[in-house]
Amino acid sequence: MNVQTIVNQLESFAPLAFQEDFDNCGLLIGNRNQTVEGILICLDVTEAVVDEAITTKHNMIVCHHPLIFKGLKSLTGRNEVERCVMKAIKHDIAIYAAHTSLDSAPDGVSVRMAQKLGLEHVQVLVPKSGMLLKLVTFVPTAHLETVREALFEAGAGRIGQYDACSFSHSGEGTFRPGTETNPFVGVIGEVHHEPELRLEVILPKHKQSAVVTALLQAHPYEEPAFDLIPLANEWSQVGLGVVGDFPNSYAEIDFLKQVKQTFQSDVIKHSPVLGRDIRRVALCGGSGADFIMHAKAAGADAFVTADVTYHRFFEAENNLLILDIGHFESEQYTKEIFFEQLIEKFPNFAIRLSTSEQKRVLSF
Repeated sequence: MNVQTIVNQLESFAPLAFQEDFDNCGLLIGNRNQTVEGILICLDVTEAVVDEAITTKHNMIVCHHPLIFKGLKSLTGRNEVERCVMKAIKHDIAIYAAHTSLDSAPDGVSVRMAQKLGLEHVQVLVPKSGMLLKLVTFVPTAHLETVREALFEAGAGRIGQYDACSFSHSGEGTFRPGTETNPFVGVIGEVHHEPELRLEVILPKHKQSAVVTALLQAHPYEEPAFDLIPLANEWSQVGLGVVGDFPNSYAEIDFLKQVKQTFQSDVIKHSPVLGRDIRRVALCGGSGADFIMHAKAAGADAFVTADVTYHRFFEAENNLLILDIGHFESEQYTKEIFFEQLIEKFPNFAIRLSTSEQKRVLSF
């Protein structure tokens, strides 16, 4: 098994297309054809983690936070990032990061936070838009099912929790085969009229290549006509943060205690308590203060995230309880997601969670 095999699996549930513009997800170090002996999973790549990989002979590291975030103009070992890069290259250790690509994935970081708290009816807080396309093509009536099933198999036709979604409508197509053609129907040099069905399906942009390839392979025409139309629709299953509901309400103090215990936070910073019960909760792993207004709009009683600066707490405005549980604490279960996704696909492979990783910010 090589590095690319692992990359394919990681990107099957956290595609690079999901990452934010500022991010640097993907394979950061390593040869895609290199054989993988074992995978070490961590939140942050540190020197201790790289040393652990060397000692345990795991020559691929899968992490949440990208080791290389800004451009490197030199490699002299002057800081920990450079030393980690140099050591990884020296020991042929590949490093892959899934950061905001995993944050926005349907079963990503914030979803896992909601599961840990026991929330139900979980929905994406800030869905992504501009990531969907509509494919329109025209198919001879007898070949509709063959083409449609090929498109579904390639990843088209999913809307929310429904799959195999399409629309078709009858009409008539015309064309005149040229002298160098081998037409499926019609006569070279003569205009042909063919009963056809207009077939429409929705697909994610990152699956465009696979879906178009499937169309060309399944369609009986040499030159099938098709349109790819960008959609402004929000993609309700993909985006940052989530919101969900407890089966029963919590008193605020009990809610704070539950959050602290669940995420093993030494200290929780929060806005003033409001003297009301907590039932609907929004969450965002990592730095989610920019989504405070989204939490309010979603009707949340509380918003759990990290890296909330002093003035952002004022945005609570006495109608939302804002909790800062710590960056590491909010994303610590990311490692579980990586492990579960990889071990399900490669059950007999050497995959382990880093034991040398420690919190980078501590409370006194």
